Amino acid sequence: MTGRGEPPEGPIENPSGGEDEYRSLVFDESFVRAARLQEFSAQERMGEHARAVRSLPGRASRSGSRAAIALVVLIALAFAMAVYIGFRHPYPQPAVRRAEALRATVVPLAPRGTVPGGTPTHLYATSPAAEYPTGADGINLPSVRRTKNFSDSQVMAGLAIAKDYLVESSLNPDVLSGQALRPVEHLLDPDQTAQFERSMDAPADDGQHAATGWLVRFDPDAELADPQIRVQGTLSYAETESGTLEVVSDHTFTYTLRPAATGPGGQGAASLFTVRRELHFRFDREDLRLHRAELRTAYVQAGPQSCSAEAAGALRPLLAGERADNRGPAGTDPYAMGRPTAAMCGTLAVSSPSSPAPPQGSAAGQAPRTGP
Repeated sequence: MTGRGEPPEGPIENPSGGEDEYRSLVFDESFVRAARLQEFSAQERMGEHARAVRSLPGRASRSGSRAAIALVVLIALAFAMAVYIGFRHPYPQPAVRRAEALRATVVPLAPRGTVPGGTPTHLYATSPAAEYPTGADGINLPSVRRTKNFSDSQVMAGLAIAKDYLVESSLNPDVLSGQALRPVEHLLDPDQTAQFERSMDAPADDGQHAATGWLVRFDPDAELADPQIRVQGTLSYAETESGTLEVVSDHTFTYTLRPAATGPGGQGAASLFTVRRELHFRFDREDLRLHRAELRTAYVQAGPQSCSAEAAGALRPLLAGERADNRGPAGTDPYAMGRPTAAMCGTLAVSSPSSPAPPQGSAAGQAPRTGP
């Protein structure tokens, strides 16, 4: 019996069945999953115009989808965390600071004799205000340097607000005559608005509700003889321990007044009236941003007036030729309960003028200079 015969088509070139040729290809599960093409099933191929194979999404597209989903989830989590922190901040919020009530003292200055009169030019020339600047030019800002918690620009802003307040409350003709309040009120912290309005509507010498502590306002019987008001003084600033900026103004305002044209005597000779105002302002960052001030204290000396003049609502100047009455300031009862009244008065004593001018020959001008 013969051995196994050769196949008719000849000897097999690779008896191992082709394993050497495809040995490097391993059709495991991961290889199948990574395939980009997949053959349709027999039933799927029976459909009309069905293709033999279909494309599968590649690994890159699947990875990109997962990355996009992860990004959306992260954004959603970040937004949720921001909302949560906004409602439940882990750090304590700073306490809201409210403006304090103004404490004001107004002291009338009584002349020793008759109030001298004359023309505004002569009166200014023979007074200590002869060399004073005019109007807002007399309110000069100091050199500015930053403080611990306030920059140069913030310090400058506080000084500028204080100057604006002085200009509106001491130099504005409508405010001086009592015809306007808004130019002053809009510069105040809103927490002080109620106190300011009560001081204007029902002024009282109780240390808190004197209208003349907030602004300069004259009795209707007097009016400006010359709108060029002389001003001299200083502005200073410092940061307080509470982290606020404090500005102190100390200025002397010299006015020339005469009887109002509607008064019984008509327009007469002019006379000087002097007001010294020392104001303490306080600013926080919100005040500086909104251009407003908190007026803490006001110390005012004004004359010539009688000691008995009720100057809480308006200053009551003694005009040319008038004298102070013999009555002293309003009485104070130390046994009365409640808020004590500040019944004070001073004597008007004017220093020598810096550059005396020769008399002009008028009787009023030759009178002894016992007034400002």
